[in-house]
Amino acid sequence: MQIIGKIRLVQTPWTNHSWHGPLCLSARGLSTSPIPHGGRHFEMIFDFIDHQLVIQTSLGEMGRVALKPRSVADFYGAVMGELQALGLDVRIRTTPCEVADAIPFEQDTLHHHYDPDAACRFWRALLQADRVFKQFRSRFLGKCSPVHFFWGSFDLAVTRFSGRIAPVHPGGIPNLPDWVTREAYSHEVISAGFWPGGDRKDSPPAPSHRRQPAGTPRWASSCSPMNPFKRPHHPMTCCSAFCRAPTRLQHRACPGSGDNWSGNRSGSLWRKRHRQPDGFIMQLSRWNLGDQSLR
Repeated sequence: MQIIGKIRLVQTPWTNHSWHGPLCLSARGLSTSPIPHGGRHFEMIFDFIDHQLVIQTSLGEMGRVALKPRSVADFYGAVMGELQALGLDVRIRTTPCEVADAIPFEQDTLHHHYDPDAACRFWRALLQADRVFKQFRSRFLGKCSPVHFFWGSFDLAVTRFSGRIAPVHPGGIPNLPDWVTREAYSHEVISAGFWPGGDRKDSPPAPSHRRQPAGTPRWASSCSPMNPFKRPHHPMTCCSAFCRAPTRLQHRACPGSGDNWSGNRSGSLWRKRHRQPDGFIMQLSRWNLGDQSLR
């Protein structure tokens, strides 16, 4: 998936917080959305129903690459070959991002697994999370990201911004330049996300002096979106409440701030992360690019 994400990344004009890079949900899988290339546009779609990567252009041309068990090197070669056949000359940096001990795509014969059923089920879970996040996004009047899928961290997320500058992000994410991370977290944010799990250690823990406010929802025990038959709540209602809870949390921490976060705790670092076993993540963070703005 990183191969396709990097193709979109290099061909799309830079957007703040790297919003030009993520993939978006479609009725059949994940899509790059239209990508400019000379006088044409092209789109790449992971079709998790027919299990193929579809490449289509604005002139009606089309190419396909089968999604099946094969090495990363083989898949990379097939994708670049289809692009060349369609007259789409694209060059990317072939080292995977946000992965320690990364193997360049053209050299990776170690990873070759593809499970069609697991891929389809994961995409269908993303669709349901996408529905919740779009409803959550619609209630906010300020700056807010689209609901999009980050292929490096492998999570679907939506992010609200308070408008306040935040402290400098420490960086240190494998194979990702620190300036990219710092620009992405240049302002205070609240992010809701769906993540399948894994060994993700891209952020420091919450400061030990910051206690959880009284009355914080017990999300992990009272809200289990992926197991609706085990809980009395409707999963859509439960997930929506999960997304809205940090706004109330912020209001308790900074009385009077509300959804617009007008209150300010100057110089403080506030980051709190709640993760459920079934993948839902809520992250409140403040990072700041400071004087190193995209130099």
